[in-house]
Amino acid sequence: MVPVDELRPLAFSVAYRMLGSVTEAEDVVQEALLRVHEAEDVDRPEAFVTTVTTRLAIDMLRSARARRETYVGEWLPEPLVGDDAPMLVEDEETISLAFLVLLERLTPEERAVVVLREAFDYPFSEIAEMLGKSEANCRQILSRARKRIDDDRPRFDPDPQEREELAARFLTAARDGDVDGLVAMLAPDVALTGDGGGKAQAIARTVTGVRAVSRTMAAFARRLATWEGVSFVPVKVNGQPGFRLDDAQGRVILVFSVEIADGRVRRVQSVVNPDKLRHIGPTSDVALIPGR
Repeated sequence: MVPVDELRPLAFSVAYRMLGSVTEAEDVVQEALLRVHEAEDVDRPEAFVTTVTTRLAIDMLRSARARRETYVGEWLPEPLVGDDAPMLVEDEETISLAFLVLLERLTPEERAVVVLREAFDYPFSEIAEMLGKSEANCRQILSRARKRIDDDRPRFDPDPQEREELAARFLTAARDGDVDGLVAMLAPDVALTGDGGGKAQAIARTVTGVRAVSRTMAAFARRLATWEGVSFVPVKVNGQPGFRLDDAQGRVILVFSVEIADGRVRRVQSVVNPDKLRHIGPTSDVALIPGR
């Protein structure tokens, strides 16, 4: 049998895509690996841990829905930054923040079928066995789920170097409050989303369109000028170009993810909620809402 520790990357990869939360994914992985350890005569440990992880994640999603319905402001996944999860980014679409947000539209079972089929390419026969459903039912679930998310699926330019170069220019323009520079890089339907969770300063709702997004980014630059000693650190965020903003003590203030397609910035997502950044390192208090 495969050693339990060797199954951890697979289990986390499934759980994180299902939950969009590092903390919740780690809890699911811990329980799943315990069950693998206690099981006997497991012929296919990878399939077994995938099944257990998926079922546990479905249960957790059902209990998490009520919490997310009362979440303050926009909800974004907990970001994976830099080398945190190299095993997760082989399929950049299914790990991007934008795609994980789309999965929030789905029921837990729809989400499971999409993840197992599109991220891990499991055949419908195995997905059906994992979920305790018929093969035909799983095909129907996938078809229904795709109809709900396909129109808004993220698209990425194929050349990583071009993406990195555009992201670097975007970073400079955002830091300097260069509205003209931002306008030149933004797609007409660009969207900017911030997640402060009611604990840190963030835009209340998603801003769309070149003019609104460029003005919001310029306002961000003006606020940034009041924070002494902050630094921008270019990083990969869920496999996409992005940057981390640190305070003078090196503590994390926020994480930006930039989605680039057709040579333009299409989405910018900013996670400021400190609860979603603690797995990266110490978090800053400079953006916190007083009393929170």
